[in-house]
Amino acid sequence: VRLVESGGGLVQPGGSLRLSCAASGFTFSTSAMSWARQAPGKGLEWVTGIYSDGSTYYADSMKGRFTISRDNAENTVYLQMNSLKPEDTAVYFCAMCNCSDYVYLDGMDYWGKGTLVTVSS
Repeated sequence: VRLVESGGGLVQPGGSLRLSCAASGFTFSTSAMSWARQAPGKGLEWVTGIYSDGSTYYADSMKGRFTISRDNAENTVYLQMNSLKPEDTAVYFCAMCNCSDYVYLDGMDYWGKGTLVTVSS
């Protein structure tokens, strides 16, 4: 299993970024996928997840600003982040579940190495 995140970088407050996670080594279309993040000096925080059927779930603080999506033809999951705030600064990780319908941290089986998002003026 391989999960490779990309798209991180420096963005000003109020700006947007789209993260990508390219997946390989497993049947992507039948796997639930998630994004989590770790801010400097803090623990891992679940951000959002998507079932194999496309159902989406979000942490309350991300609702309305972040959107998860998946492209099964490209074996890629995306995280569109809008209205970014300095407190969104973190390393963002992609994760997969050997299941179709569970997206929370304790159910994830494989993780990527992460991509750094810095929100600062």
